Amino acid sequence: MSWEGWTVFAIFWVVFVTTPGPNAVNCITNGVTLGFRRAVPGIAAILTQAALFLTLSALGISALLLASPVAFQVAKIIGAGFLIYLGIRTWRQAGRALKETEQGGGSVYARAFLIATINPKSVAGYLAAFTQFVQPNVPIAQQMWVIVPTALTLTALSYTGYTALGAMLGRSALGAVASKPLRQGLALCFVVYGALLGATALPWRA
Repeated sequence: MSWEGWTVFAIFWVVFVTTPGPNAVNCITNGVTLGFRRAVPGIAAILTQAALFLTLSALGISALLLASPVAFQVAKIIGAGFLIYLGIRTWRQAGRALKETEQGGGSVYARAFLIATINPKSVAGYLAAFTQFVQPNVPIAQQMWVIVPTALTLTALSYTGYTALGAMLGRSALGAVASKPLRQGLALCFVVYGALLGATALPWRA
């Protein structure tokens, strides 16, 4: 992966993992109710889920590339469409209040893993993102050595930040990340990324 390609991917992933959603709300709530140290297993659960879905996405893309270049191009177009859908969905929800997650008696780790897994941005989002940045003429394993550490590092920084925000600011942290202009701005990023990246996959660009 070139320096330019890595930069585009890193910027995209920052938007992907910082857009307020179920994971962010759960991290803030854990920070509020448990304090930072006891909330750390929740961050670890999100990273476990991320590593699992990154691996599944890499395997899925490998299978597509082995199947046919056409299948990979179709997946890129579908993936770009999904990113645009995420943007529209985020924009429509920008005016809604973020609700605290219910703190049951179960494991902090297990609850966070479940929330991360059923998140609409989960496996479909990972696959959609990966199809936009993987170069079909470069071995997948070689690219994963760059993409996976980058994605996991940025994911860890994002949700550690949300947890710390909850621990420091209490419930007012939810209001800080629920800003409508902020959420709409991130939504536009999804739409623009999806449109631009999808355009590069269309047949007339070949």
